[in-house]
Amino acid sequence: MAAATRETLALIDRLMLQMIAQQESKVLAMARAIHPGLTSEDIRNPNDFAELMASGEWNFEDGILSGLKSAHMALRAKLLESVD
Repeated sequence: MAAATRETLALIDRLMLQMIAQQESKVLAMARAIHPGLTSEDIRNPNDFAELMASGEWNFEDGILSGLKSAHMALRAKLLESVD
């Protein structure tokens, strides 16, 4: 049963990483459309860029990214609990 759980963990982990990467690309592209030249590091501190903070659409998509990352960590923790 542990092998099935490990396979499930690996599958979920890959899926979540793909979803996160896709959302990161979307958020960065939106940020660059608002403020050209921004880097992925820049958008980790959006408070430094008033244009980003003023964009409801960008903040919504960034919130989705944060939620995906949180869900990924929670799933990893829960699944690792069941593997041990």
